[in-house]
Amino acid sequence: MITPRQIRAARALLGWTQEMLADTALVALTALKRLESDRLDVRDTTRAAVRKALEEHGVIFLSSARGLGVMLVDQPEDTPAAPQDTSGQKRG
Repeated sequence: MITPRQIRAARALLGWTQEMLADTALVALTALKRLESDRLDVRDTTRAAVRKALEEHGVIFLSSARGLGVMLVDQPEDTPAAPQDTSGQKRG
């Protein structure tokens, strides 16, 4: 199972806001916020949709005896581009 910390790290690697990830994963923003804050009342379908969206954009979730992590790999040309931030806010 992926952890909230891994999700936040994966989002940071992609340069995505919570809104962008929620839109890409087709989940409610409030559900994503609950997932990232480690609340237990998150549906398995939400967790799976978030993981799938991140993996489809090059994120690999790592788990070993040394700990957990994430890695971003280059994507082939035919992979869909990252969603556009339409909020008008600068990321940084």
